[in-house]
Amino acid sequence: MSTMIEDDRIVGLQDEAIARAAEAAEKRDRVLRWAMPVSLIIAVLAVWEFGVWYHGTPHYILPGPWLVIKTLFTDWHTLYPSLLVTLQITFSALAIAIIGGVGLAVLFTLSKWVELSLFPFAVIAQVTPIIAVAPLILIYVDSTYAALLLCAWIVAFFPILSNTTLGLNSADHNLVNLFQLYGANRWQMLRYLRLPSAMPYFLGGLKIAGGLALIGAIVAEFAAGTAGTGSGLAYRILEASYRLNIPRMFASLILISLSGILIFFAFTLLSHLMLRKWHESALKREN
Repeated sequence: MSTMIEDDRIVGLQDEAIARAAEAAEKRDRVLRWAMPVSLIIAVLAVWEFGVWYHGTPHYILPGPWLVIKTLFTDWHTLYPSLLVTLQITFSALAIAIIGGVGLAVLFTLSKWVELSLFPFAVIAQVTPIIAVAPLILIYVDSTYAALLLCAWIVAFFPILSNTTLGLNSADHNLVNLFQLYGANRWQMLRYLRLPSAMPYFLGGLKIAGGLALIGAIVAEFAAGTAGTGSGLAYRILEASYRLNIPRMFASLILISLSGILIFFAFTLLSHLMLRKWHESALKREN
């Protein structure tokens, strides 16, 4: 009896040691996941700063990272309003893309004829380069803000529509048959089966569309800036290039990149929070 108790105690200690080792490995991986890219970024910036200093490169050709950071703060009063304009266009276009994309995807699910009729036009809008369409939109749309919004919407719309349509059509066929067996109508099947099934696909499309909406807004602002109108970050880049204010160009570019990164991480967090309790993609594995 004492031997069995001793064996159980040994097994318990081994399991505890394994659990501690797994927890330590998880913490180490979490630290390395952030420490390695941050270290690489710091190293690249250090090499960049040293190279500019060593070769004596003029700031109007290539500014050092420290000068770019200082410019970001000294020109904040100019860059901040432009950042707000760009973000306003981005999120407005994204909101319209979500409403239109999800609504049209639901309509596609309810009527195959509507999908066959309209989906090719969505594909055409997606594959047409926005850089080529933006000048035409700026010519034919009277309001510059509406033109910028339309350009950003065109880019962000298709990922929402395509992913949501795929998700709505990916509901388990056995569950579809079960709903039909119990006499569920189209709207009940849509609400209780197809929409929950489409949620992971929609959130995946949302992460893509968020970045594309920002890209569409920037491209449209470049087109508007070349025509002498606009006040977003892309316009500030063009304005700085005309004046050879290269540090402000880099500062504007940093704000655009940080905005895109924050948008991506925000939607990634939203996806995790909405899926973590029930979907396989967000559930934590036990082994």
